[in-house]
Amino acid sequence: MKKILFIEDDTVVRENTAELLELSEYNVITASNGKIGVDLAKKELPDIILCDIMMPEMDGYGVLENLSRDKNTQHIPFIFLSAKTEHKDIRKGMDLGADDYLTKPFEEEELISAIESRLAKVAILKKQQTASIPGENGQIQSLNDLREYVKQFDQQNFKAGESIFQEGKQGLHVYFIERGVVKSHKMDQYGKELITSLYKEGDFFGNTSFGKLDTYKEYATAMEDTTVYAVSKEELREILSKNNKVAFELIDALGQNLTGIKDQLLEMAYGSVRKKTARTILLFSQKIRRHPTSSIRISRSDLASVAGMASETLIRTLSDFKKEGLLEIEGRNIKLLDIEALKKIS
Repeated sequence: MKKILFIEDDTVVRENTAELLELSEYNVITASNGKIGVDLAKKELPDIILCDIMMPEMDGYGVLENLSRDKNTQHIPFIFLSAKTEHKDIRKGMDLGADDYLTKPFEEEELISAIESRLAKVAILKKQQTASIPGENGQIQSLNDLREYVKQFDQQNFKAGESIFQEGKQGLHVYFIERGVVKSHKMDQYGKELITSLYKEGDFFGNTSFGKLDTYKEYATAMEDTTVYAVSKEELREILSKNNKVAFELIDALGQNLTGIKDQLLEMAYGSVRKKTARTILLFSQKIRRHPTSSIRISRSDLASVAGMASETLIRTLSDFKKEGLLEIEGRNIKLLDIEALKKIS
């Protein structure tokens, strides 16, 4: 019988929900506030945790953060149950590492389905890991194998402009892009955005500091509709520890991104306006579309952030390029007409 920890300060909701779960043949233990819930989770090690958000002593966000720091509880599936329905509240919970989020009032069928799906996922992953633990003779022998393997983890979908994670938030995951484009960016002391890198289909990004509990050092935002898979750092570290070859390939791939960032910063510091604009357009074309002459849809502010110049300056330079027959512009779409000429701009 699977054990559920239910943390809820409302006595009626706690007792009624616990009875409902017991009738569904779950072993239920309850806590009346977040502090008691954390203590019970570490003592009982339940199979799954259901938790309210607004509670005395310690709120639900605090419970999740506390349990995420403990290696014995950080992998327990965690579902928020709350009357808070705003998108920012839901996103905050998911950014902290929650597996699911149900809003009150919820239907019995909805609750049981959420629990069963999370428990089933855990069972499947354990079975796969037991049957074929990634190793020198296992399934994962290359970076491409790793890309396929991570697709069994948590799939997340983001609309263009939606935040994937924010600077300063606890960095629990590494992300793999199945489709779409993501920008990483920071804000300077004057509130100006600087895009530090672009990631496309097949790239990994996120918190790659495996040796310690750390926070994200920048923001990550979807530039178009994007699908990613979120892999916990612990799970990825376990895979890489048994696959030295794949670990080195991943380090090399991440290193190429760092080289690109270095080149970008040097270009911002020393390149001419025309050269910076041309290089930025080529960079976006390379990242967003495989074929360089396809139109790319990108905001002028994003182009300016990467190029390190004012939007007005970039717009004037784009207008010059258009007059010279190097590109076409229609709304936010830019189509490159003479790639070689753009590469030669100094």
